[in-house]
Amino acid sequence: MAEILIIDDDSIMSYTLARMVQQMGHTPKVAVTRQDGLKLALEQSFDVVLLDVRLPDGNGLEIIPRLKSQPSPPEIIIVTAYGDTMGAELSLKSGVWDYIEKPSRVDEMKLPLLRALEYRKQKLAAQTPFTVDRCGIVGSSTQMTCCVDLMAQASAGDANVLLSGETGTGKELFARAIHHNSRRGNEGFIVVDCAALPEHLVESILFGHVKGAFTGAEKASSGLIKQADGGTLFLDEVGELSLNLQKTFLRVLQEHRFRPVGDKAETSSDFRLIAATNRNLDQMTQKGLFRADLLHRLRTLSIELPPLRERKPDIKELVLHHVAQLCAKYNLESKGFAPEFLDTMANYPWPGNVRELVNALESAVSAASQEPILFPVHLPPAIRTHVAIASMKEATTPSVPITDKLPRLKNLIDETRKEYLRELFKQTDGNVVKACKIAGLSRASLYNYLKKYEID
Repeated sequence: MAEILIIDDDSIMSYTLARMVQQMGHTPKVAVTRQDGLKLALEQSFDVVLLDVRLPDGNGLEIIPRLKSQPSPPEIIIVTAYGDTMGAELSLKSGVWDYIEKPSRVDEMKLPLLRALEYRKQKLAAQTPFTVDRCGIVGSSTQMTCCVDLMAQASAGDANVLLSGETGTGKELFARAIHHNSRRGNEGFIVVDCAALPEHLVESILFGHVKGAFTGAEKASSGLIKQADGGTLFLDEVGELSLNLQKTFLRVLQEHRFRPVGDKAETSSDFRLIAATNRNLDQMTQKGLFRADLLHRLRTLSIELPPLRERKPDIKELVLHHVAQLCAKYNLESKGFAPEFLDTMANYPWPGNVRELVNALESAVSAASQEPILFPVHLPPAIRTHVAIASMKEATTPSVPITDKLPRLKNLIDETRKEYLRELFKQTDGNVVKACKIAGLSRASLYNYLKKYEID
């Protein structure tokens, strides 16, 4: 018997879903607000959560990270009457089981629920303790924990992996961690910077050459692909490969065989491929700039690393980790932090992500030198200026006098109608004919509103 949590303010839908869950032999619990649903989920372990998007106290999607942060997180099925592609993409990237629009018949919900429960049962049965070396990956936010879990999955196998994300998010760090934790960890990790491959030497660099193959080839060279034999070949910025080279590399990836420049015979290399890019390869494929067949080969497993601005809870952890490393590097005493220093770090958007943060911390540690406490004044001026300007803009922007979120449109319309009708009858002294004429309503419609809003 499974425990199912239904978070939906539609009383008819939640009641019907609860009946369906009971008929399937499981135990339902219902919450009509986001806050109550989250409270229940944190107090009790659930197998599946059926989550609505539009709830009275906010967007249901916003509690997905909290639900997924549980020790044994439930499978989440988004059930909404207002489906949209952006919401679906966000949900599925957050690790939900499914995103579906509310069906006309509740019975249509049975199959997705059954599949989610089957998947959860298999997942729990297959779980075995697996210790993974993070290799310097810092962060315990939900987003980073999800990425580390995917890294562990990739490390356990030998499939091709595509790492995507903005510059500075740590793609090479993840690639090295996958290699280190894999069965190939004791072999070579060979990096190919696709953005820096010279066109006239690219085949020689990748495939190697025999002695005398071209002018200047005074001795044979094995090439990077052969050097990765038994280990991992890391294609950094794979989106920069020319179409000709993409075609050549596709065959190498399929056959693991290639011909060194000037050689008559082919040679082989047993490499594991990991690729990384900060570009949108799907868009490039649509524009004819990247081969779809190569993309499918690269993306057997996919890990999308979030930008630092989307995982702000990790900033303090990153600061502590890297300042400790920098102090050791420069043979300095450990440093403390003024609260304002950490506030400034948290309020900066970090367009260069973790790489920019580390550079800023190195600048701060160098500026502080022997001083025991880091203050905002130690940070680069550009960072302090940006935060100060953003703070001034926020202070001068008029705020909407609401406590949490905007009220639901339906509630706002109901309150407005209620007040309008009260004022209408006050001004017409209760004259129904006159009120209908002013409001532009039929007598029947007016009476319906009076009954709905309990106006005498």
